[in-house]
Amino acid sequence: MSSRPRRPTRERSPAALDPRARAEAIFERLAAARPDPHTELRYRDPFTLLVAVVLSAQATDAGVNKATEKLFAVAPTPEAMVALGEEGVREYIKTIGLYRNKAKNVVALSRAILERHGGQVPRDREALEKLPGVGRKTANVVLNEAFGEPTIAVDTHVFRVANRTGLAPGKTPLEVEKKLIEVVPERFRKGAHHWLILHGRYVCTARKPACDRCPIRAFCEHYARSVEAAGGTAPPGKGGKGS
Repeated sequence: MSSRPRRPTRERSPAALDPRARAEAIFERLAAARPDPHTELRYRDPFTLLVAVVLSAQATDAGVNKATEKLFAVAPTPEAMVALGEEGVREYIKTIGLYRNKAKNVVALSRAILERHGGQVPRDREALEKLPGVGRKTANVVLNEAFGEPTIAVDTHVFRVANRTGLAPGKTPLEVEKKLIEVVPERFRKGAHHWLILHGRYVCTARKPACDRCPIRAFCEHYARSVEAAGGTAPPGKGGKGS
């Protein structure tokens, strides 16, 4: 008696996987690709990191690094930054977008650090967010990078990757952050936003994501939809089966 040929079984959709198990698989692969993730901003200490992050809003890390190399040579401390003044700071950062307002904030936050925190960058989210020009994302970056806290900063790259892959979909950065905190395993928490930023910057780019060399495409809802739309095979330029 002949048996009927078995129908090929479809792989489970990434959306059907357990969110925490899926997050663990994603970060295992991101960690394997980049074992030591860190910010690409150059800094010397918590203060210069804070200034660099404030300057990086709507600017590239490379552009910020070019400006801060000279700025930090003359004003590496809150005292020196206040002494330099807004006009002096503007001269060093005028190649960066929104430089006038950023110069104002950098001098004001330097003065606030001197007056409220004895010249030391506070290791406290609420205190950080009270500094001029410092929002939740900036505070999270400083807490994570300078003080080793397992915070997750959501910038445009993290927001895009979290939504595109389905890892932590949300309509606002705060919603995405909260979902990431829920699903990211503790052992990956400290490096999580670095991995997602670098992945978004160099692989999962805004216009043309490089799915063909993406280490997490097997767990990506965007890639799964692309394959399905192409009839079950990877569309041109999207690579083969997920790893």
